[in-house]
Amino acid sequence: MTADERDADLAQRRGLDDVTVYQPAEDSGLLAEAAIEEAHGRVLEVGTGSGWVAERVATERDLDVVGSDLNPHAARQARERGVEAVVADLLSPFRADAFDAVCFNPPYLPTDPENEWDDWMEHALSGGESGRELIEPFLADVGRVLAPDGVVLLLVSSLTGYDEVLALVEDAGFDHEVVVEESFPFETLTVLALRRA
Repeated sequence: MTADERDADLAQRRGLDDVTVYQPAEDSGLLAEAAIEEAHGRVLEVGTGSGWVAERVATERDLDVVGSDLNPHAARQARERGVEAVVADLLSPFRADAFDAVCFNPPYLPTDPENEWDDWMEHALSGGESGRELIEPFLADVGRVLAPDGVVLLLVSSLTGYDEVLALVEDAGFDHEVVVEESFPFETLTVLALRRA
């Protein structure tokens, strides 16, 4: 039995995956819809969680998809879905111009620092005080790993400050267009396609 198999067996017996890995929700469905429409070539899904979006893009579009997540339980669960997945902090391990499409459903819930809970689900949900704590470094670096004609698919919640995210997009040198958008009782979710200006 390999180390991954032992970890998976232990996690299954303890019931860890359901409480430590972000599972598909409405935001996942919107990102998958946008990625199936817009992605091409070699695809990276940052923050892949369970690997559900990456798996859908790989199977429905027959594309080469890599998933990455800071959470080792998530990377393992994505691999169990057949997604090539690595443990990574955002885009740090990837080389320049490596991907034709990069998808990201970032942790975006604004969280008061005094109410942070410091576990894997916090990492999957909390976007810091502004909700943009991970969006900012992602946008600052994604151009490095994106092929010249590439596209970035970024899910944005109205809770994070839509106009503030658009300003970050512009500062990073991208134009944007809305691919899909859906309103819910407490927020509006939008997937933006970003291309170099």
